[in-house]
Amino acid sequence: MRIVIAGGHGKIALLLERLLAERGDRAVGLIRNPAHIADLESAGAEAVVCDLEAASVEDVAALLSGADGVVFAAGAGAGSGAPRKDSVDRAASVLMAGAAERAGVRRFVQISSMGAGQPPRAGSGEVWAAYLTAKTAAEADLRRRDLDWIILRPGGLTDGPATGMIRLAAPPVPAGTIPRADVAAVITALLTEPGAGHQTLELTGGDTPLAAAIQSIA
Repeated sequence: MRIVIAGGHGKIALLLERLLAERGDRAVGLIRNPAHIADLESAGAEAVVCDLEAASVEDVAALLSGADGVVFAAGAGAGSGAPRKDSVDRAASVLMAGAAERAGVRRFVQISSMGAGQPPRAGSGEVWAAYLTAKTAAEADLRRRDLDWIILRPGGLTDGPATGMIRLAAPPVPAGTIPRADVAAVITALLTEPGAGHQTLELTGGDTPLAAAIQSIA
């Protein structure tokens, strides 16, 4: 399989690229900064420089040609302001989804966030509110598209090792944390699970083995 990952230098993306390479898939990571090429290559991925805040749908569709799936793992990141939450977390997802439609790539996994899908709580900071608003809009756009989409909302992300024990279900799932390594493993499984499409799923650490959790939502 050839899987194209937007935000290819993110922490989840690098873990995902390594997992895909280990199972014999071809991971292609889209990055803005050429200085990150070596990191992707070390993870077993092909790096393609593409600024999703400047690229056109046609540009991205050409990169997706022949792909078997797309993962939207891009984000404006810590320290960015409200405008970039919109231009990356919403607009770049819209761009990728439109390009996937144009290129005929059906499976599209969008990494969203728990808390999306509802108005930000009163008292939320401006940037956090902008982030959730952008994620909610990106989800809504994806649901309208003729794609085999999956929206994945992880809980609080940690850098611990994978546990293989998760809670994966339609919302609402109680708040919790999840190692990024487990998120990457779940995405790897979702990319090839034919019965997982057209679902919004929330993900935290739990007491169900990953394979059984994937089966339960398929």
